[in-house]
Amino acid sequence: MNRPEDAPRAFQIVWNNHDMALLGTLFHEDATFVNRFGHYVRGVKEIVDLHAPIHATIYSDSTLENELIDVVAIGDDAAVVHFWSRLMAGAAHPAGPHTVDTLILAVLTRQAGEWRIKALENVTLTNPRTGEAVLRDNRGS
Repeated sequence: MNRPEDAPRAFQIVWNNHDMALLGTLFHEDATFVNRFGHYVRGVKEIVDLHAPIHATIYSDSTLENELIDVVAIGDDAAVVHFWSRLMAGAAHPAGPHTVDTLILAVLTRQAGEWRIKALENVTLTNPRTGEAVLRDNRGS
């Protein structure tokens, strides 16, 4: 990633290629990750270990579409990036093909000239009254 705004596309590419070793290269060694179910892990190995089993099974035929919302600079070497993420699970998922929208917040820092993710949190869009997952009506907002 050459700039913080590259994060959504880079994450999408590695997800869609189901390349978990490449996923690890997007993160700083001590990065943190919170998945859409609230599971927290710290470290590249743990992030890869969290994703590898699901990419070998239930998400093996899934695809992701990410859309940048904004980038907020915190200085020359740090930024907060928000992006929409649409997961399209395929037939390999026990619930069958379905779509899930999430909002991702990522903190990126530049070290030794390279931008990487320091922290990422993924939140599933839900109806606050029912707790049911919902899809964004307007994909541009």
